[in-house]
Amino acid sequence: MAKKPFYYGGQAVMEGVMMRGEKHYAIAVRQENTEITTITKSLPNISNGRLRKIPFIRGIIALIEALIIGVKALMYSADVSMGEEEIKGKSAVLWFSLLIGMVLAIGLFVAIPLLITNYAVEPHFESSILINVLNGLVRLVIIITYMWAIGYLPDIRRVFAYHGAEHKTINAYEDGAALEVSEVKKYSTAHPRCGTSFMLVVLVLAIIAYMFIGRPAIYLRFAYQLALLPAIAAVSYELIRLSARRNKNPVVKALLLPGMFIQRLTTREPDDEQIEVGITALKTVFDAEKTQDTGEGNV
Repeated sequence: MAKKPFYYGGQAVMEGVMMRGEKHYAIAVRQENTEITTITKSLPNISNGRLRKIPFIRGIIALIEALIIGVKALMYSADVSMGEEEIKGKSAVLWFSLLIGMVLAIGLFVAIPLLITNYAVEPHFESSILINVLNGLVRLVIIITYMWAIGYLPDIRRVFAYHGAEHKTINAYEDGAALEVSEVKKYSTAHPRCGTSFMLVVLVLAIIAYMFIGRPAIYLRFAYQLALLPAIAAVSYELIRLSARRNKNPVVKALLLPGMFIQRLTTREPDDEQIEVGITALKTVFDAEKTQDTGEGNV
């Protein structure tokens, strides 16, 4: 039986790009002296274990893995871009940053939309289904506005440009193009497996899932929404994974369009030096794994 293809993916970091392979991930960062430094790490065993092959469970594992590796990559890139070469004794800062990020995510995704709905929407409507749908639309507006607003921060704009470089590199690779700046720059900054598209799927599915939780006390609605979130994320992961294998289908392409469009908020057109960093990160993963099978992960 032929081996299933593996979808390479990654993430933008400070002045660099992280690329995830099947058994390793690599980070390439542009230093202040303009040189590119790279580091390669092995993925934990759970990333390639049996649990990673079970539908829905693998989505939860992938998200936890992405959070931990993403924060580690950001910490490393911050140090390198400021002239240091390694992260030493920073595990407490790492986990604190991860905790703060999760609290902010819960606030944006659950708490703030619930408070707005409770005080500004609910007094004017009787239908619990309509109230919960409006709650989902408030959530959607808040998160899209947040992504749009942070794009005006100069440092974030650079990260978004590296996000574009990461997508261009993956698009070129999956199209069979040469991994050279002149070729990679021709490709789009949008990609169907992008984490931004994944977030949009989560937001839409959440509207459907939360429609039927009724109108209990606000603290119960908060608990219900929080409890359902992992399941919604797991289903969203499977949908993104399925669409990746059928992205040439006209119907699937049409369904992917909103996610591709919203990526304009989290990507920018990269310059040649940023594209070079994206290419270096991907080639470093290839060198670590000694394979160039096409393959899986959120981009």
